[in-house]
Amino acid sequence: MIDSLHLPALRGGLFALLAAALFGISTPLVQKLGAGLGAFTTAALLYAGAALIGALSLQASAREARVQRSDIPRLLAMAGFGAALGPVALAWGLQHTSGASASLMLTLEALFTATLAWRLYSETMDRRVWAAMLLLLAGGMALVLDQGLQGGVQLMGLLAVLLATVAWGVDNTLSRGLAERDPSQVVMAKATLGAAATAALAVFTGEPLPSVYAALGLLTVGATGYGLSLRFYLLAQRAFGAARTGSVFAFAPFIGAAMAFGFGDRSAGWLMLLGGVLMLAGVVMHLAESHGHEHTHEVLEHEHAHRHDDGHHSHVHFVMPKGSHSHKHTHEPMTHAHPHAPDVHHQHVH
Repeated sequence: MIDSLHLPALRGGLFALLAAALFGISTPLVQKLGAGLGAFTTAALLYAGAALIGALSLQASAREARVQRSDIPRLLAMAGFGAALGPVALAWGLQHTSGASASLMLTLEALFTATLAWRLYSETMDRRVWAAMLLLLAGGMALVLDQGLQGGVQLMGLLAVLLATVAWGVDNTLSRGLAERDPSQVVMAKATLGAAATAALAVFTGEPLPSVYAALGLLTVGATGYGLSLRFYLLAQRAFGAARTGSVFAFAPFIGAAMAFGFGDRSAGWLMLLGGVLMLAGVVMHLAESHGHEHTHEVLEHEHAHRHDDGHHSHVHFVMPKGSHSHKHTHEPMTHAHPHAPDVHHQHVH
């Protein structure tokens, strides 16, 4: 069994890949199921499904840190960008361009996320990470070039998808501040706010009601491609940081493009294969990352899910709990060396 303390990027990378796979599969499905529906209605159903999965996964236990009242402004901003603007722009864009081209345009979400995380959270971006980002960018450019050579791509549809990537890049960066909270609570709160806002807009603008088939389909896609995907994304950020999670998540567009091809979209050519190989190389670079040096931990008091065998939680309990648990605790100053990623305990400056 691989020790996550020695390969801290592996756990976060695998969670990010799971999130990417679920979201990537959802994109062409949303295009199929949302045909003929309004963008607000589509977004409302997607996030209603996500809220449902968040509610079903809630656990009344002390294993996770609960969402606090002070988190409400951040949750409102996340809902506005990630559960309203993002899905509405994507839903509209999917109805005005091909599924493959829309999926591939989503690659740019990783660049916005990584840049914002680097600037706002000062996350470390060493040469390996920059190389991985360049590979992902090159892969995305190859995929988009492939679409350009095929012709017939509608510009406004692609621009709408581009707007969605910007919105989700901001959302991803905001969600980094809640990565230590109970992911089920975060998913339910964000999705409920987003579903309520877009449903109200759908009624206000008089969008047509969906069929039972479309409604159930979009609810299911929302539960998996948005609810479960967001849960895995938050867990990845907890172990991996916002920039690296966003970068690995960039593999989602290739999965979506492959799904679109399976649904009969033949707008892609040989450059799609090249782009996929480049993106896969970038993901592998992240999964194999090992960043370690001597560093100092300052005094820190916070609350989050933790274990006592990870080398960072040495506080004493009257009765030592088994496994993961959550409570407010204090970290005493410590200097040591080990491989690490930019998680909540490793925000030091390089």
